[in-house]
Amino acid sequence: MIGIAIHGAAGRMGQRLIALGSQDEQVTLTAAIESAAHPRVGEDAGVVAGVGELGLSLSPEWGDDTQAVIDFSVPAGAEAITRTCLERKTPLVVATTGLSDDQKALIQQAATEIPVVWAPSMSTMVNLTMKLATTAAEVLKDYPGGTDVEILERHHRFKEDSPSGTALRFGNLISNAMGITNEVHGREGQVGVRPRNELAYHAIRTGDNPGEHTIVFGVLGETIELTVKASNRDCYASGALTAAKFVAQQQPGLYNMYDVLGL
Repeated sequence: MIGIAIHGAAGRMGQRLIALGSQDEQVTLTAAIESAAHPRVGEDAGVVAGVGELGLSLSPEWGDDTQAVIDFSVPAGAEAITRTCLERKTPLVVATTGLSDDQKALIQQAATEIPVVWAPSMSTMVNLTMKLATTAAEVLKDYPGGTDVEILERHHRFKEDSPSGTALRFGNLISNAMGITNEVHGREGQVGVRPRNELAYHAIRTGDNPGEHTIVFGVLGETIELTVKASNRDCYASGALTAAKFVAQQQPGLYNMYDVLGL
């Protein structure tokens, strides 16, 4: 059994982590971490997550029985828990997106002293699609007449960062493989003929969509579209729990979901 603490336990993702973690025979939930100012601190985390009492209260505190922390919170929260895990030498999974350059640098620095899994998406299917997109980009980088790449992403109305961290990771992988240096975010007006050396992002925010990404590779006469869709948040929570089991067994270093999944 691996003792795992959930940081951001009262949030949408935190609640799913509590629900799935409580059913995982390889996991013991050791803490449901929330800010001391959160209105639900003191309540049973299982009740908040809709799975009944677990005997685990939402609290800003966590004990020494924790072997890994999963952070699904907000950028400021991710920064705070990274500093705490560094002080306590506790392995960490960072799934929060929208981080600043300074916050990213902090995670990289922390990984020199503790094991950290850091990825914009914890989903197995998303990471497999990233692998497929990279392969497509490598094959099409010198395609006669050029290859156009567009990334479309959809998320719920409450998501604060745009484009999504997952979309940006897709773009980074593809740009590196194809040598693309110019990125645009949407288009408006008389923009002229599409440049060859361009990757475009399009962010859609609607309803309660938990996450959808489509990567379009277009050449004259043919198109490939890679699409991965989440129907609920459990794919992210399951992946994060898998990442926590992995990181608890690692030496200090910076890992991603390719490492966790063996991709």
